[in-house]
Amino acid sequence: MKLNAAVVGTGFIGPVHVEALKRIGVNVKGIVGSSPEKSIAASEDLNLPGRYESIEDVLRDDNVDVVHLATPNKFHFDQTKLALAAGKHVLCEKPLAMNSQQSAELVRIANESGLVTGVAYNIRFYPLCHEAAARISQSNFGETLHVTGSYVQDWLLKQSDFNWRVVAGEGGDLRAVADIGTHWLDLVQFITGQSVVSVCADLQTVHSTRYRAIGATLTFSGSENATETETEAIDINTEDAGCILLKFANGARGSLHVSQTTAGRKNCLRFEIAGSHQALSWNSEQPNSLWVGYRDRPAEMLIRDPATMSPSAAAIASYPGGHAEGFPDTFKQLFQTFYNYIADGDFAAPRQFPTFDDGHREVMLCEAILKSHREQAWVDVAHTA
Repeated sequence: MKLNAAVVGTGFIGPVHVEALKRIGVNVKGIVGSSPEKSIAASEDLNLPGRYESIEDVLRDDNVDVVHLATPNKFHFDQTKLALAAGKHVLCEKPLAMNSQQSAELVRIANESGLVTGVAYNIRFYPLCHEAAARISQSNFGETLHVTGSYVQDWLLKQSDFNWRVVAGEGGDLRAVADIGTHWLDLVQFITGQSVVSVCADLQTVHSTRYRAIGATLTFSGSENATETETEAIDINTEDAGCILLKFANGARGSLHVSQTTAGRKNCLRFEIAGSHQALSWNSEQPNSLWVGYRDRPAEMLIRDPATMSPSAAAIASYPGGHAEGFPDTFKQLFQTFYNYIADGDFAAPRQFPTFDDGHREVMLCEAILKSHREQAWVDVAHTA
């Protein structure tokens, strides 16, 4: 089955979707930005055939089978509903929605539609993350005891750094946790097979005021060296960093540190998972190696190689050992899994990609984290909205 896609969103991640789709042979009909001018310019830059001027143009096109939503968070709910109503499969960037009421409604609508939906938690699709999941599922790993890790960046370190994500009305009341912390939380729950059931959070706003350049120049949009000097002060009440204690369903404990103000760390996710017989550790800045620890013999470093990994990990590794795979490849593998599922046509089969149910649980987890921070207490994660 030859499927056609369109991407909504022309910022950093929208073109990433386009590139990955092209690599797996999906025909990308076009891309849509926040204005007709941005839409047409992006289509030309990415050498796409379509010249859509709005999302409505995309949804009216009967030749578009799948819509990828890579827009600011506040648009996800309405745009997903429109796409499903138009009969399109949907792959949405995280978070799925701005609150759990919205995400629960999207789960319901998606289930009733009979369409295939997913959320772009791409980090699952580093091959060695699948390898870690396969190893933890085996008896020789033992019981998961505790999980520690972090996700840190530096792109909002300066008070002059500004992006729509820092404003609660644009991205939600949580920012660092929702933007990058949810990637870590989704990943470790996928790898361990254990859900987070309770949290205790302490969050930090480093800059309560940020300065936005007049003319809306944004950090992380490729325009960091813009020449605007006139700025306006913007009050900020979203977090730049935070620490979260975790309890998992099996009784394991965990801790997560998240920061977008750690100098020199551009995009570093790390986890260490301790089992009763082994431990595993991985770092996204060295994504082709997995540390395996033992009590009574030397630790090992497993290098990404399809010939030596588990079947599930080998299935999402396109290149032989010694040929590194990285960030763009995770989107490629996620999309390949998603599109293969649609092409197979058995929508009752288990879905081997992050679903709207996963996205909804992450929104409820974020709400528990925010409540915990505000109450300075342990909070249980809701099971339903």
